[in-house]
Amino acid sequence: MAEPQIVDVVVVGLGVGGEEVAGRLAEAGLSVVGVERNLVGGECPYWGCIPSKMMIRAANAIAEARRIDGLAGTAQVRPDWAPVAKRIREEATDTWDDRVAVDRLVGKGGRFVRGSGRFDGPGRIRVDDQVFQARHGIVLGTGTRPSVPPVDGLADTPYWTNHQAIEVEELPESLLVLGGGAIGLELAQVFARFGVRVTVVEALDRVLAVEEPEASEVAAAALRADGVEIHTGVTAERVDHDGRRFTLHAGGTAYTAERLLVVTGRRAHLDELGLESVGVRADQRYLPVDDRLRVTDGIWAVGDVTGEGAFTHVAMYQAGIVVADLLDHVRRAGSGPDASGTASVTGGAMDAASTLAVSGSSGSAGTVPRADYRALPRVTFTDPEVGAVGLTERQARQRGFNVQVGTAQLGSSTRGWIHRADGFIKLIADADQGVLVGGTSVGPAGGEVLSGLAVAVHAAVPIAQLRHMIYAYPTFHRAISEALRGLG
Repeated sequence: MAEPQIVDVVVVGLGVGGEEVAGRLAEAGLSVVGVERNLVGGECPYWGCIPSKMMIRAANAIAEARRIDGLAGTAQVRPDWAPVAKRIREEATDTWDDRVAVDRLVGKGGRFVRGSGRFDGPGRIRVDDQVFQARHGIVLGTGTRPSVPPVDGLADTPYWTNHQAIEVEELPESLLVLGGGAIGLELAQVFARFGVRVTVVEALDRVLAVEEPEASEVAAAALRADGVEIHTGVTAERVDHDGRRFTLHAGGTAYTAERLLVVTGRRAHLDELGLESVGVRADQRYLPVDDRLRVTDGIWAVGDVTGEGAFTHVAMYQAGIVVADLLDHVRRAGSGPDASGTASVTGGAMDAASTLAVSGSSGSAGTVPRADYRALPRVTFTDPEVGAVGLTERQARQRGFNVQVGTAQLGSSTRGWIHRADGFIKLIADADQGVLVGGTSVGPAGGEVLSGLAVAVHAAVPIAQLRHMIYAYPTFHRAISEALRGLG
């Protein structure tokens, strides 16, 4: 058996959250080992937010050019996927090579190990024939993988996940999208705008089912205007592939296309981690954590694996809490000699921990911030964008709030009228407290307008104060003031 290598912290999984934790702890002077079997940085830079938004930017440029007719003259548009694929390969992903990210971690003082990490008992991680004993803790940032539904015949076909959709260099003639969530709709609209015949099949009764029903209606109408067929309330029963085309049998109808994209959710990597050896159940969809991201003593988790929202901004937010909590743990543990006789904490780490102890908000020792998801923002980057923060109307009612709702149609605002924009602002208020608990902003800049609503929800700004604000004219966000008038 390999002799354990003693280190301060082991980070297993270097997605955006794990990479941030490993890099910051290494910069603080701790000995940190980062373990990743795939690409350092995870989904976001290689198959998620960054390349997909490059695709969306290109598709939106096509749509905007088509709006010239009747507004500023005439235009002819000939979509070309080649520059989009080239930009994703060369600018976003380095052709799916993480050398730059690995060098960045090593340059901060961390050690990188390529492979799959697995618990080998308390505080111990095995990677192939190497074993690492962590003095201060282990952080899990192993992310999620596509959750593929158990549809008859599907597993035996060359279906796409978001990975193949992002990597594609030549577009198919037609595409079936199984799943009407954010990823499915974003990619469906992109491919449709580049001339692909797209059909979306969703088992629930509406697309974007986690958002307000009004948002679902606007998004569905926008995609249909781009030529996308949308079928909701349809359950997939069987998939066939004859070597050239897919046939999806659902609800008594057969849908056919050259390619099939499956985007029906994601599930955490838990079964490969050896969690049972540290008393943690592996048969869960996600790892439950407390408000300091602790799974159990000595183990933290960060990012998608926690189930708190598969967003880069959530992972980065959580990473800051984990770093603060770990450095506070190091500070309280002291800097005595370790098993090999060397100092377990360098002066740099102690200084960083002390600084966080002074500046952090209240935690168990008055030093560590606590995770607060009341104002969690999310954006679906369709055109128009769907931005939302906090609770939907339905969620607020289910939680027993005395709900008030205020809405404003974007087209009734001056800026919305100028742009001939579809969209709306919807505010969800707790009438008893006089504050917003949720909001939705749908429109050409829905994700940007959302920032003001996120501040209002997060800081519990009194509605009376929001009404007394001055809203710049003519802007999209000025519609917030009209929605506030609807709160009574």
